[in-house]
Amino acid sequence: MSDSSTTRRYDRRYTIVTCSFIMQGVIIGSMFAYGVFFPFLEAEFGWSRTELSGCISMAMFIMGVFAFPGGYLIDKFGPRWILSVTGLLTALGYVLMSTLSAPWQLYVYFGLLIGLGLSTHDVGTLSIIARIFSKRRGIMSGVVKVGTACGQMVIPLAVTALIAVVDWRGAFVVLGVVAGIVLLAAAQGLRPEGLGPTSEDEADAKPIPQTIDFRQATRMPQFWLLCLAQFCFLPTLVTIPVHLPVHGVDLGMTVTGAATLLTLVGGASAVGRLVVGRIADWRGGRVALMICLATLGATLSFLTVAQTATALYVFAFIYGFAHGGLFTVVSPTVAEYFGMRAHGAIFGAIVLSGTLGAALGPVAAGRVYDLMQSYDPAFLGLAALSFVGFVGLAFVRPPQTA
Repeated sequence: MSDSSTTRRYDRRYTIVTCSFIMQGVIIGSMFAYGVFFPFLEAEFGWSRTELSGCISMAMFIMGVFAFPGGYLIDKFGPRWILSVTGLLTALGYVLMSTLSAPWQLYVYFGLLIGLGLSTHDVGTLSIIARIFSKRRGIMSGVVKVGTACGQMVIPLAVTALIAVVDWRGAFVVLGVVAGIVLLAAAQGLRPEGLGPTSEDEADAKPIPQTIDFRQATRMPQFWLLCLAQFCFLPTLVTIPVHLPVHGVDLGMTVTGAATLLTLVGGASAVGRLVVGRIADWRGGRVALMICLATLGATLSFLTVAQTATALYVFAFIYGFAHGGLFTVVSPTVAEYFGMRAHGAIFGAIVLSGTLGAALGPVAAGRVYDLMQSYDPAFLGLAALSFVGFVGLAFVRPPQTA
C-alpha cells in the first residue's frame, strides 16, 4: 500500500474518533443535564423524586433492550444511518420535554425517546473504535469517552445559564435543537468501511482472540461474569448523576454549586477514561475493571458521611475517575475476550445486563429518599453491588487466543 493511501486511512480513522467524541459528549452531557432540571421540575409540579427519577430508569431499560438489536444492526449495516435516526429521536425527546404537564409525559419523552437515543451511543461508536484499532484500542476508546466527560462538564453548566435566561422549558427546546443538529452532522462522519488496524497499530499488539460468534460467547463463563460486573456498576453510574445535584442542594449547596458537582465528575472522568484505557491496553480489561470497581465501592461508602460541600467535591472527583474508567473499558474488554466477529451484539447484550440494574437504580434511590428523607441506604446498597462485581471479576479467566 502506498504512503498516501496509508495517510488517508489514518485521516479517516481519526475523523471517526472525532465524530464519536462529539456524539458521546452531546448524548451523555444532555442526559447529565437532567439533574439540573430536577429541582425546577420538583418545585413547579410537586412530583415526588420517585416519579421524577422513573423516567431515567425507563430510559436505561429502553437503552438496554435496544442495545442488543442496535449492536446487531450496526454489525450488519454500519453505524451512520442508525445513529442518525437515534440522534434525531434524542433531539425530539428534549424538545417535547418543554411541554411537560403530566408525569406520563416524562416516561414517553425522556424514558422512551431519549432511551432509544441512548441505546446506540456506545455500541455504535465504541464498536467502530474496537474494529479500527488494535494495539491502542483501550486508549482510543478512552479518547472517545473523554467526549462524554467534556459534555458532562459543559452542558449542565450551559443549561443552568439557559434556565436563568429562558426558564426550564426554553432550555429544553434549545438543548433539543442544538443536540439534533450536532448529532446528525457527527453521524455522517462514521464511515468505517474498508478501515482496520494498520501495520503500525498491530506491532506489539496482544494476541488476537479466537473469532467467536454471539451464541458461542453466551456459553462462556467470561461472558456471564462480565454481564454480572455491568449489572453491578451501571446502576451507580446512572443514579449518582441524577441524584447528586439535588443531594447537594439538600445539604445546603446552591443550584449552581450543585451543578458544579457534575462538572467536577466530568473533569475527573476524563482523566479516568484515559488512564483506565491505557491500563486496559497494558494490563488487560479485567484488571482495569477491578481497579474501577474497588474505587467505586470505596467512594460510595464515603458519600454516606460526606456532609459538607468540600467533602462532596472530593467525592465527585474520585467517583468521576471510576465513572469514566468503567464507561471506557467494557468495549475493549469484549474485543479482548471475544474478538470482533460479533462485537456489537456481544457488547450490546452486556450493556443490556447492566441496564436491568440501572433501570431500578434512580427510581429506587428516589423511593428510598421519599420514605426515609435520606439517600444513605441507597448509597450503601450501590457500594455493596460494586464489591460484588469486584469479586465476580476475580473468577474471570484469561482470554483464549487464536
